[in-house]
Amino acid sequence: MMSRNADVREYTAQLKKGQIQNAYRGIMAFMSGLRLVMVNKHPDDAASGLYLGYMDMTYFALTPPRLKQRNLKIAVVYLHAENRFEVWLGGGNRKVQAETIERLRHKNTGGYKLSQAEPGVDSIMEQKIVEQPDFDHAEELMEIIERKTRAFTRDMLALVDEP
Repeated sequence: MMSRNADVREYTAQLKKGQIQNAYRGIMAFMSGLRLVMVNKHPDDAASGLYLGYMDMTYFALTPPRLKQRNLKIAVVYLHAENRFEVWLGGGNRKVQAETIERLRHKNTGGYKLSQAEPGVDSIMEQKIVEQPDFDHAEELMEIIERKTRAFTRDMLALVDEP
């Protein structure tokens, strides 16, 4: 494990190259644009702001009214280190998350990954939707993410509505 000073020296050296800043700005611009597209396509859904993160994940939530009533949300997540987009069913707080995980534990989740209620875990259920995204074709990428997010949302609505 490197010392904090060694980490900062490496960080500074990488920043001097300029690629990290360009990539980060590009990812943030893409996520802002994706959020706007999805908000415009789904005006009935409650939308959160864009959470920038600490270069670990960046996300925003879009919540259909039926999920909002249950204090649940759908998060569109970009994981920086993995260079991957995922979509998550999340809870409004840890209690809702744990209760929902427990309730869904005994159901057929249709192949979706059910999370464990543990520290550091923010999802109830998640799905990888785009691995190694092509940011050079942003419009097509947004269409793919929007389509897969809507399919996930429909499935989550059906799952949480089951008795």
